[in-house]
Amino acid sequence: MSGAGASPTPIKPLRLAVLLSGSGRTLDNLLTWIAEGRLAATVETVVSSRGDVRGVQIAERSGIPLTVLPPQGRPLADWSDAIFAACRLAKPDLVVMAGFLHLVEIPADFAGRVINIHPALLPSFGGKGYHGMHVHRAVIERGCTVSGCTVHLVDNEYDHGRILLQETVPVRRDDTPEALAARVFAAECEALPEAINRIAAGSLP
Repeated sequence: MSGAGASPTPIKPLRLAVLLSGSGRTLDNLLTWIAEGRLAATVETVVSSRGDVRGVQIAERSGIPLTVLPPQGRPLADWSDAIFAACRLAKPDLVVMAGFLHLVEIPADFAGRVINIHPALLPSFGGKGYHGMHVHRAVIERGCTVSGCTVHLVDNEYDHGRILLQETVPVRRDDTPEALAARVFAAECEALPEAINRIAAGSLP
């Protein structure tokens, strides 16, 4: 029998562990895409570096297993071990940094399985200190005419791993950091789920 017109092979949803530090807007967006059937994934666990943030409330409200692990007073290696030990319990296929503002050490069994979304076009405006409004302010002050977001693999340096997907947005002459941030975040809301879908489909390594 010919394969013409056959239904495509269903994509197996990826099991996600989500790391966050703040409002949880990116987690909220992923959950919306999943609920609408547009993202081939399930969020199996959330790890937050703070307990007093909205991202924690979103996880609790959604019934997602949650671990809060503040970094204060812990050596980086020990804190990183604790984070990925919490992730391992959920048996994730992929760890997603969703507004997670810390450097961590990636253990060998998670190498190539941790991604981040950064609010600029890497390798520009990346590295320690380049997060949130600091990024958008720097883009405007530099006189850039275009910005955007980058989904990339995470290694043991800030914003350094291999680029997987980028989306661009224009920088307008009268832009404020807040206005630019809103347009970049809208691009992030498309780019991160798209990257995860491509990984699930095997079209991104």
